[in-house]
Amino acid sequence: MAHRIIQPEGWAPAKGYANGMLTEDGRLYVGGQIGWNADQVFESHDFIGQMEQALKNIVAVVESAGGKAEDITRLTWYVTDKKEYMARQREVGQVYRKVLGRHFPAMTLVVVAGLVEDEAMVEIEATAEIS
Repeated sequence: MAHRIIQPEGWAPAKGYANGMLTEDGRLYVGGQIGWNADQVFESHDFIGQMEQALKNIVAVVESAGGKAEDITRLTWYVTDKKEYMARQREVGQVYRKVLGRHFPAMTLVVVAGLVEDEAMVEIEATAEIS
């Protein structure tokens, strides 16, 4: 089975991994996205700002594979600060709906001690079914 690497146009190249991997049957695996922009620069040092950028990055990968936000079937969130995530639930919901609308795939939230990029406060990976 052949797989196709998905890399949004204009993004700095990923180092040692693929931003997305599309299978022949249309399953898209989106590697963990963090809150940096296409140039791998953090514009926000705030949890909500980074969360919004990470979700936008996921949508960019999905759209580069020919899909749309509604094709996302699973999200796995890795956050470094459970208390901040819980305290900001209203903002989390608002920003989530701003980026993904009222589409709620299967989700898991994992609290981690840290992420590879020191500035990252959240990393989100996704799976989508592109028809």
